[in-house]
Amino acid sequence: MNNNYIHIYNSLVKLTRNKVLYKNHTNQDTFSDRLIFFMLHFNFFLKVFKNKENKNILQEIHDYVFKQLELSIREIGYGDQSINKKMKDYLNLFYSMIDSLHPWETSSLDEKSSILRRFLDENYDTPFLIDYFDNYRSNLLNNTLNSYIKGVIKT
Repeated sequence: MNNNYIHIYNSLVKLTRNKVLYKNHTNQDTFSDRLIFFMLHFNFFLKVFKNKENKNILQEIHDYVFKQLELSIREIGYGDQSINKKMKDYLNLFYSMIDSLHPWETSSLDEKSSILRRFLDENYDTPFLIDYFDNYRSNLLNNTLNSYIKGVIKT
């Protein structure tokens, strides 16, 4: 497997482990919660860098990231049949996030809150998360895709 995109994957994992995301969450966070945050970060990443020049690179990054997710699910201990079902569910969730996050930058605060509530339970502080993802998006816009691929940018 080509490890050209390991820096991007590791950055996404590190962002997902950020304790600040879970600070006001009253329930214990689960693998599913972390996976949703992982996918939200990855969606913003793809959305910011999406253009004709980056199309092939982003497809390779997408494939690499989902292959790594599959390996992580295998390490948890799921069997082959359940992995296929889980990956199908996660991919469907990911693509629904793409559709939902498409108008993010032109959405009002209420619309952004509604978008996040589609994927997260009621126990999350959505105003904080809106601000967090706006800042994350801004950080992505201020850097280049190549700097993330090379691992120059630290999260």
